[in-house]
Amino acid sequence: MSDTLLQRRALAGGGWLLLAFVAGGILVWGANRTGLMPGVETDTGPIATTAPARKVLYYRNPMGQADTSPVPKKDEMGMDYIPVYADEAAAPAAMPGQRKVLYYRNPMGQPDISPVPKQDEMGMDYIPVYADDADPARVTLSPQRIQLLGVTTAPATAEPLWLKVRANGRFAVDERRQVTVTAKYAGWVEKLPVNTTGQTVTAGQTLLETYSPELIAAQQEYLIARDNQGRLPLQTAPAGGRRMTLTEGALQRLRFLDVPERVVQQLAQRGTVLRTLPLAAPLSGIVLQKSVMQGMRFNAGDPLYTLADLSRIWLLAEVYEQDLAAVRVGQSVAVQVNAYPGEAFTGQVAFVYPTLNANTRTVPVRIELDNPALRLKPEMFATVTLQVALETPALPSVPESALIDSGRRQLVLVAQGAGRFAPREVVVAGRGETARGERRVQIRAGLLPDEQVVTRANFLLDSESNLRAALGALQPAASAAQHGGQ
Repeated sequence: MSDTLLQRRALAGGGWLLLAFVAGGILVWGANRTGLMPGVETDTGPIATTAPARKVLYYRNPMGQADTSPVPKKDEMGMDYIPVYADEAAAPAAMPGQRKVLYYRNPMGQPDISPVPKQDEMGMDYIPVYADDADPARVTLSPQRIQLLGVTTAPATAEPLWLKVRANGRFAVDERRQVTVTAKYAGWVEKLPVNTTGQTVTAGQTLLETYSPELIAAQQEYLIARDNQGRLPLQTAPAGGRRMTLTEGALQRLRFLDVPERVVQQLAQRGTVLRTLPLAAPLSGIVLQKSVMQGMRFNAGDPLYTLADLSRIWLLAEVYEQDLAAVRVGQSVAVQVNAYPGEAFTGQVAFVYPTLNANTRTVPVRIELDNPALRLKPEMFATVTLQVALETPALPSVPESALIDSGRRQLVLVAQGAGRFAPREVVVAGRGETARGERRVQIRAGLLPDEQVVTRANFLLDSESNLRAALGALQPAASAAQHGGQ
């Protein structure tokens, strides 16, 4: 082929290339003039486009972290945040019977929501919040999660409840059945029949025999007065009436010195002075204390014995001040003693002391018990249980574990079916126990009979409910902030 022919073909190829380049420029210019290529500027400025602009709701973290921004920004690595458009966030229309999703919240409880499904930095799916959850504090759980948390429920029932007051105490001697034996004269102990502490004595039994010059003089005075009674004239009393004879006066002195009547009769029959006279027990009981010894001299008024009748005994129980309103005189109480496990004794409230112990914040309550076999000993410890029926047995009650008491308000979690649980504020009327021994709380207002309440894992659900309520309050504010940035 000749050089002339090659030159002609090269010129023809270049012509076709030039023609294609010119045609492409014309197409670009025409598209700019007709608005087919938005964002391309001409020498006269940007050309208006007819296609509507996509609305940006917010910008999300390019690495999938739980972080959004209402305006464009970059992360710490310099990567641009990804825009989320309104047409992308629009959820498809719910089919009949399907629940409408309002938004998705962070699975770890962080204050972060998303209008579209997403995952947190750990790969956990965000939890949907549905429109039919009208109560922002309501919690909805799947059956698997209910089983995992161990959630249990129980109905609110109206049944009689008793308030049980428990207190500790110790046994003490009945002060009205305790005496101190003394003599009204001075003397010496000649014989000591009752010579041990703890010995049982009966009323009138001789405790000791004493020699006393005062008693001998009183006996001699009586015998002299009796022998000379017929020789001495009996004058009329100044105020009228009969005057006491010397013999009667001597007998009265012996009786005032607590000489037993049988000894007085023996003196009258024998007509001779008795060297020693007995000192008798004034009551039947136990010798709690003995202060005399054989041959000891004593003075008038010295304590010789302390006797106590333990057939009836006191129990001094320390009742806390918050339980004091339930204690009434005459109430029956159950008493348990460590010395006799499994055996119950019955007593009665006899007296509530008017003073309070500032250190223990307790008030002594006196309980009286029969103790015929003397099994209950003074200073033994005992546990007291006092049972009082609550005044309003018709009110519904729930197990004590169902009540959430924050100090400022009291709540229960009501099961609404289909895995839904909602908190409800209630007014507590009182606390007590059933006949089965179950501790329950009476509800005065806020709960109806037969409503199911959560009795286990309720603190976890309450935390979840508080989080839901907080997120419900934050969601409108977050939406307003996102829309305000546009």
